[in-house]
Amino acid sequence: MSERHLKMSLDLREKTYRTIASVGDPSLARHPAYLIVLLAVFLIVFEEILYTVPHLAQSCALIFQTIAFGAFSVFTLEYGVRLWVSPMMSQKNPLRGIVDYALSFLGLVDLLVILPYWFSFFVALPHWCIMMASFLSLIKLARFVPGLGIFISVFRNEGHSLIAALIVLIVLLIFSSGVIYVLEYPQQPKVFASVPHTLWWAIVTIASVGYGDMIPLTPIARILAGFLMLLGIAVFAVPAGILATGFAKELRKREFLVTWKTVSRMPLFSGLDANSIADISRLLTSEIIPPDTVIVRKGDAAQAMFFILEGDVEVEISPKPTLLTAGQYFGEIALLKDVERTATVTSLTEVHLLVLGVKDFRRLIEENPQIKEAITRVAETRLAACS
Repeated sequence: MSERHLKMSLDLREKTYRTIASVGDPSLARHPAYLIVLLAVFLIVFEEILYTVPHLAQSCALIFQTIAFGAFSVFTLEYGVRLWVSPMMSQKNPLRGIVDYALSFLGLVDLLVILPYWFSFFVALPHWCIMMASFLSLIKLARFVPGLGIFISVFRNEGHSLIAALIVLIVLLIFSSGVIYVLEYPQQPKVFASVPHTLWWAIVTIASVGYGDMIPLTPIARILAGFLMLLGIAVFAVPAGILATGFAKELRKREFLVTWKTVSRMPLFSGLDANSIADISRLLTSEIIPPDTVIVRKGDAAQAMFFILEGDVEVEISPKPTLLTAGQYFGEIALLKDVERTATVTSLTEVHLLVLGVKDFRRLIEENPQIKEAITRVAETRLAACS
């Protein structure tokens, strides 16, 4: 391959990376690309739901097949593209970027979604395999809806408490099943045939569902069942309370990252009053960047400025790369000069950033001349060091 074709290939990969990556400056094509994948997810899920309606499965078979082929083609293309651009995630070790994506949770989900469909062209698979793969595609929403990440964080943070509540629930289910079995088996040997049979009764009773398919007849068993129903309300309230508290804590923690207290610790804003800091904090969004990840790339169009809360980044400039740490910022030169990115910035450790969009940046420097002066002074110093 000639040098010109190689450069064109690399440029195409960089542009594609900016389209699907969730870090750095987004491409204008990012939102349309996300919309196509989301549309494919909703169409395939809706198609599989309607497929279970007998008369529709026959009368709309061709339509369903077309939707399935289109949706899984989109998913396959998405997986291939993500695999193709994954080396861009780690500039120092491209192979690591491929492995990290392929073995990541969402990378495995992407693969498991498409495998059953294409495999079914060669081997007869039951339709439920395709249906489960279609429903599994809903997990892709976690990549496009940031709020879903809160659920993962809450379950991870409250895991010990939830496990403790689950153990208490299991102990209660087994104990109550054993007692009811002993009391009811002599009267109803077919209904309460074993402890596993009775366990079903315990589950629906504690959950206050009460299907009525298994009813205790002895007075002592009925009294115990009544206490179990009341106790079940409290038992199920415990994990609900843990999750509610966990969500509140996680939301407060995330909001704190962009409060005026966080912003006030940054040298650039330290001279502002509390109201100005509060106004600025509302313009910023929080972003966590993994280690060895390209945040912005030289030559890309600038869409944001970045403030470092935690972690270290490396700015690749000649003759020597520059290290930026907590309290510093980058990305301002391209926004001030209205030019493309002048340097590539890579995270050395896990980096916690506050991101300021280009529109909010222009509004900020217009309303705060002292900030504009400070940013311009630093930008001129950095440009002088590059020249």
